[in-house]
Amino acid sequence: MSTDRTTLRLSDKRKRMFDRAAEIVAADDHDEPPRSEIIDAALKHLIETKANMDDARGELPPETIQYFNTSVLRLHYRTDLSSPWRE
Repeated sequence: MSTDRTTLRLSDKRKRMFDRAAEIVAADDHDEPPRSEIIDAALKHLIETKANMDDARGELPPETIQYFNTSVLRLHYRTDLSSPWRE
């Protein structure tokens, strides 16, 4: 069960991640985007990247798609062996 209220505990590591993400989301060097915009951008990026990887499966070899794996999202694939004599 999920709730709409969330408290973010900001460890030093999470603060550094927010700072790095803010640099990516910021419109310029003087922009300081709110954390809600940083979170929205990260969620949108995750969802779009998953869709892009799924779409690319039919067009690119798995080895190519795996170059874009991250610690959060990665393509896994299994090889299948089949014998033309048993089909």
